[in-house]
Amino acid sequence: MTYNEEFETMPREVIKALQVKRLQQVLERVYHSVGFYKKSFDAAKVKPDDIKSISDMKKLPFITRQDFQNNYPFGLFSVPMSNIVRLHTASGTSGKSIVFGYTKRDTELWSDLIARSLVAAGITKNDIIHNAFGYGLFTGGLGLHYGAEKIGASVIPISGGNDKRQLMILQDFGPTVICSTPSYALHLAEEGKALGVDIKSLKVRVGIFGAEPWSNATRDEIEKAFGITALDLYGLSEVIGPGMAIECLEGRNGMHVFEDHFIVETIDPKTGEVLPEGSEGELVFTTLTKEAGPLIRYRSGDISRLITEPCRCGRTHVKMEKVLKRSDDMLIIRGINVYPSQIEAILVDIEGLKPNYQIIIDKVGALDTLDLQVEVNEKIFSDSGSIKELQKIEKRIVKDMTDYLGLTARVKLVEPNTLQQAGTKIIDKRRI
Repeated sequence: MTYNEEFETMPREVIKALQVKRLQQVLERVYHSVGFYKKSFDAAKVKPDDIKSISDMKKLPFITRQDFQNNYPFGLFSVPMSNIVRLHTASGTSGKSIVFGYTKRDTELWSDLIARSLVAAGITKNDIIHNAFGYGLFTGGLGLHYGAEKIGASVIPISGGNDKRQLMILQDFGPTVICSTPSYALHLAEEGKALGVDIKSLKVRVGIFGAEPWSNATRDEIEKAFGITALDLYGLSEVIGPGMAIECLEGRNGMHVFEDHFIVETIDPKTGEVLPEGSEGELVFTTLTKEAGPLIRYRSGDISRLITEPCRCGRTHVKMEKVLKRSDDMLIIRGINVYPSQIEAILVDIEGLKPNYQIIIDKVGALDTLDLQVEVNEKIFSDSGSIKELQKIEKRIVKDMTDYLGLTARVKLVEPNTLQQAGTKIIDKRRI
């Protein structure tokens, strides 16, 4: 079953021709409407007319998360603000968020992509969807919401948190689909068990999970706990949000990338060289139909492999394997993207700290935990009233982490020179 059979089952040669046509149109548009792209293309000595085929794309420069930061907040928009109907954000590489805009047409496109994804998961207008992705500036909740309404399904916009209420609604409202991060689904199963809720007796039959890496072992845990089919959904807020790719019900060995809207390349993360299809490398995305913030060769940082073998479902779009690795130092904690540099930016602003810290990520049950150890300077450590001062600093760090990153951390201040010889600033103990 498909949502848009004409586009989802196009012959490969027709998809490629459509991609080239749309690519040429978007290159012409961004070159003349976004100062960043004109400057970037001119520096690379390439014009839109130079790109005659997909293979020519290697002539085009990449765009990165840092470029979003450098053009904060609206410098990458290709339309005036009067055409923007919605704004979302995500964590940047430093203190400021990166910003994404959507025109009315973009929101309709996004809804269509989610509708495609849900239909690929076997979801229909007869389903009730328990949407536990976060609403607000995060793209997950609203992205799923409007796509679900597009196919006529009933949506419970519960967002994340408040576990007891989630479990009550799962029992009382009888949703047949749950959407969340995989770790939160497992957490709900654990909480339900502790409260005497028979999770397998729920009406849920399908789970759509994303926003953080999860392995097939985690899939098995979720399916066993709920008695459901668990499917992987992929998206990048920078590109459009969830709905760029999803697993279908046939085989579940990769996510279909909707190639009529996105070109995906695989590159060597060190050299930037384009790799043959099927090689493991960093995924690079180009948007073909987004109006407000088109992206040309966006380096995702996600390491994966493209699968070109035909799928039994009949969809002809290339598939991508699960993303379990990154090419950079970005951490994903409880579905939130975090860079060590963001934590550094918080610490630098607090008097009495040294620039030596260690981040320890682990799990308690199914949920991620974050411990942060930070060295204090000699003056604070030797001060006779230091205990009170240390407690004040710890509370400030916890508050700033919550306010700026949306993360709760357990903070411990340590003596000077305790961590500088540790060798690594990040210890990730999680098993994906």
